[in-house]
Amino acid sequence: MSVQIWTFVFVFLTFGLYIGIAIWSRAGSTSEFYVAGSGVSPVANGMATAADWMSAASFISMAGLISFLGRDGTFYLMGWTGGYVLLALLLAPYLRKFGKYTVPDFIGDRYYSQSARLIAVFCAIAISFVYVCGQMQGAGIVFSRFLEVDITTGVIIGMTIVFFYAVMGGMKGITYTQVAQYCVLIFAFMVPAIFISILMTGIPIPQIGFGAELTEAFGGGYLLDRLDGISEELGFATYTEGQRTTRDVFFITAALMFGTAGLPHVIIRFFTVPSVRDARRSAGFALIFIAILYTTAPAVAAFARTNLISTVNNIEYTAVPEWFSKWETTGLISFEDKNNDGRILYVGPDYVGGSELNELEVNRDIMVLANPEIAGLPNWVVALVAAGALAAALSTAAGLLLVISTAVAHDLLKRSFMPAIAEKQELLYARIAIFIAVLVAGYVGVNPPAYVAQVVAYAFGLAAASFFPAIVLGIFQKRMNKHGAISGMLTGFILTAAYIIYFKTINPSADNPENWLLGISPEGIGTLGTIANFTVAMTVSKFTPTPPMEVQAIVEDIRLPGGAVTAN
Repeated sequence: MSVQIWTFVFVFLTFGLYIGIAIWSRAGSTSEFYVAGSGVSPVANGMATAADWMSAASFISMAGLISFLGRDGTFYLMGWTGGYVLLALLLAPYLRKFGKYTVPDFIGDRYYSQSARLIAVFCAIAISFVYVCGQMQGAGIVFSRFLEVDITTGVIIGMTIVFFYAVMGGMKGITYTQVAQYCVLIFAFMVPAIFISILMTGIPIPQIGFGAELTEAFGGGYLLDRLDGISEELGFATYTEGQRTTRDVFFITAALMFGTAGLPHVIIRFFTVPSVRDARRSAGFALIFIAILYTTAPAVAAFARTNLISTVNNIEYTAVPEWFSKWETTGLISFEDKNNDGRILYVGPDYVGGSELNELEVNRDIMVLANPEIAGLPNWVVALVAAGALAAALSTAAGLLLVISTAVAHDLLKRSFMPAIAEKQELLYARIAIFIAVLVAGYVGVNPPAYVAQVVAYAFGLAAASFFPAIVLGIFQKRMNKHGAISGMLTGFILTAAYIIYFKTINPSADNPENWLLGISPEGIGTLGTIANFTVAMTVSKFTPTPPMEVQAIVEDIRLPGGAVTAN
């Protein structure tokens, strides 16, 4: 069967499964809608957390960006995994014991301020919007290639599906859907990685194949040595050497770490299990499930880059493989015959004669999706990757949409403006919020500002600059008061958002190291925002009144062993 037919089969089966789970687990109360009734097992929650956290950025874009960035791309690996460990071990258990299942709820109660709550609501919605836009973009890319529709239509299909099961089941439906999605996405990521590792190195474990010798069919020698050699020959930066400054790599890594630890849609996951102990256990399981993909991604990146260069460079355009033509119709890979010789010249900025001789443009987001086709794997494997990519994109999108709906219905209306609202009305407003969020995310997904992983990195930067200091200081600093928290959040968020908006929308032509503040890229500015947040918050708190004694007592209590406070 063709790739398209296989894709229809896999998409139909997996989407049918997701919708079936949503109907089976339809939420009938706000507790089920927001936190799945706190009745999910640690293993299931670990899988769901992994699926929620490993978005289209991890599945589709991360390995693609690493394949072009080389060693520098490791900031995605170090930042995201390090941040998850920071969240799971340092922050989540305390937040779980505090008993507030949304970040705005925690901030509003910890800092005894409606203003703080409203600022946190705004930040949560803004962060989630930026993040979910990347997921819609990823879904659009998959649909456009494998179902052979335009990206706009692809985004609309993804919007419709995720809206249905997010609205139907809330967190209960999303959790069990994400368990299924994790199984699909990890199988889809690992199968082609194993196949390609066997083809190129003879070793079935990609993590080992990454450092092994290539087979004679692929030129022999060690994989990374060969990749370094062909990269240098064609004028690209050496794969195993860094292209960015150490400072920028550090700031990006730190922004991703702190952002992960402050992500609202991941934090809420730890409230879907019965106890604090189960929250710790589910965090451990999630880390294991995440590690399977993240330790494989560098190998996938190196395989994909090697195969791409070997397959397309210096070949007749009329003889390009079918996969090239299919992706070309999406606009995500393009060829311009500048010298009219009918052959593809794929070269980098250091090529003799200059980078203007380059005739091939490749979107980083296609590398993982196209990798099985480039390697000549069976059609069913190619289609499986498409289904896995959709699972990754839609699982995270659903979690983010729930954060938006919770922020609007629970934190904004129930806890702020409409305290007497009935439960059914709260659920209705939550679902309306999801509908509006889907529409906005879909629009941005059709008109993306950057690659999927980069868009997601901006969301992490905003989370780092706004939420991370407020959460850390709220747990570990009794002296931190509402004045400091509010000042810090506003400073960090505004600084980070203004920097990203300026370089990505207002003046994108200036987006280069010469114009960056202290040489820090927009992906890394969240770290500077975090530092500014901490500095302003602690300074302001020193010159303003101490928090009420009852608040200080709560801070002391959540740091002691014991049961969780009941969520409300």
